[in-house]
Amino acid sequence: MCAHVLVAEDDEMQAELIRRSLLTEGHTATVVHDGGAAITAARTLRPDLVVLDLMLPVIDGFGVCRVLREDDIPILMLTARSTEDDVLLGLELGADDYMTKPYSPRELMARIRTVLRRSGRTAESRQEDTVVRAAGLSVDPARHEVRCDGAPVDCTPAEFEILLAMTAEPERVFSRRQLLQYTRGLDRASTERAVDVHIMNLRRKIEADPRKPARLLTVFGVGYKLRGGRA
Repeated sequence: MCAHVLVAEDDEMQAELIRRSLLTEGHTATVVHDGGAAITAARTLRPDLVVLDLMLPVIDGFGVCRVLREDDIPILMLTARSTEDDVLLGLELGADDYMTKPYSPRELMARIRTVLRRSGRTAESRQEDTVVRAAGLSVDPARHEVRCDGAPVDCTPAEFEILLAMTAEPERVFSRRQLLQYTRGLDRASTERAVDVHIMNLRRKIEADPRKPARLLTVFGVGYKLRGGRA
């Protein structure tokens, strides 16, 4: 039962623990640390499940749930709050399950398996059209595979998450800070400078001439974008 799980948790140690537990279970994971990034990542990546902390900066978990409830993405809420009112509000907003902190990783993984099974949103149930394509690239989040003009491309986990986000929205300009959200939890010491290194490495893998990129373009003073259409 392999799935792609979006983890929205502002505590980086907790987020990393969840990510490692998911990888051990055979899932793939994207980690973000605020509610705005959670909404963007959920709508860009279309994960099978969102593990959503309530106490997020920018937009709290309740606000994220309000936005995502119409997108039919299963949500498992995590919070230190345990009052009945909070539980009921989370469920009324569309959360599929609710866990209070502290919790054991084993229990969390068991809850995740239950929600995924109930929703049917696993790699086995995905359709072919979940593969995202742009600029001669195809990125398959279920199989964690990247192809460039039909040839396989070997990507690190951080490179994969960046490329998945950009391929899903060709021509969108991503700032370094936005791309950093997709790599945190994968690179423990990740910085905006590290994003430049990931982009440089990706260009070596997907560009005919990395010094004159035709796919992965720099938007000076802003960030990067993936060219739309075919390169």
